[in-house]
Amino acid sequence: MSTAPPFEIDAEKERALELLRSSRRFLLVGHRRPDGDCIGSQGALARGLMSLGKEVHILNPDHPGPTFDYFYGDCPFGVYSGAALPEHDVCVLLDINELSRCGPMEEPLRAAPSKKLVIDHHPFAGEPWWDAAFVDVTASATGILVWYVLHELGATIDDVVAKAVFTALVTDTGWFRYSNTDAETMAVAAELIGRGVDPSVVFDSIHQRSPRTEPHALASLLARLEYFADGRLAVVDHPLNNGVAANLADSDPLLDILRAVGDVEVVLYVREIEPGMCKLSARSKTDYNVNALARRFGGGGHVKASGATIEGTLSEVRTRLIESALGDLTSEVSE
Repeated sequence: MSTAPPFEIDAEKERALELLRSSRRFLLVGHRRPDGDCIGSQGALARGLMSLGKEVHILNPDHPGPTFDYFYGDCPFGVYSGAALPEHDVCVLLDINELSRCGPMEEPLRAAPSKKLVIDHHPFAGEPWWDAAFVDVTASATGILVWYVLHELGATIDDVVAKAVFTALVTDTGWFRYSNTDAETMAVAAELIGRGVDPSVVFDSIHQRSPRTEPHALASLLARLEYFADGRLAVVDHPLNNGVAANLADSDPLLDILRAVGDVEVVLYVREIEPGMCKLSARSKTDYNVNALARRFGGGGHVKASGATIEGTLSEVRTRLIESALGDLTSEVSE
């Protein structure tokens, strides 16, 4: 592997690497509804550790779905069923830095005597709770950090690792369209392509296999679209009993349509996931910080892409979110 980290391997990162080198049994976990960066990071790290003779399990609160089956079938992915966790010395959290984002796995993981290692690129508010961390909030994706970890460990980079890391990069940068895309990202992507990754195959696998129900689901949700603040804020809500929209497995197509509107700066998609509980997906295409917005409601993420799970009815949660976002947008205008 020729790519070296563009940053210094400081004492904190070295502790993380030493934990990976010295331990034998690993459990890799991610967040609810794992996305391409989470799944790609897990698959790449698992394959790399296995090439070093380590015992590895991947366990997530939700199934990765068929979207990433072009590589995850070759990785030890599992879905948490409530049974005892696999025996492990180190639990590695990928693409998250809080156990609460593991849903039903949170308490079993807290109770496990294993060391906790975080590999992530999200901002963290609070005191570090983990045993070791390999974190860089300037990285475009967690997958790029896993790439550097594997480089430092001297792990084997096979076809599965290359496809997994490429998947992490393209999904978290929107195929290099988002503002987090940088020269480092493009350099790693170029090396992965040089190693045989075919971008067209990855693109088709992720984006060209939507079910025939998706256009109707998008139409149903777009019919609920409302604009606020002279079109700067776009809001779509998704009731639990909307049977057509229930077929929308991925919110990104909806969010991309709304972000494409010229006047829109902030998009809020509020989905009722069960009675009295809603899920927020927030996006920004300006300097508006949706991470700050999401954190007010117990969530988090990135400056331009964040989310939260919020208690309350859809109407209540929607109203609170709009008021909070409008307060920010109004203050920006006054300043």
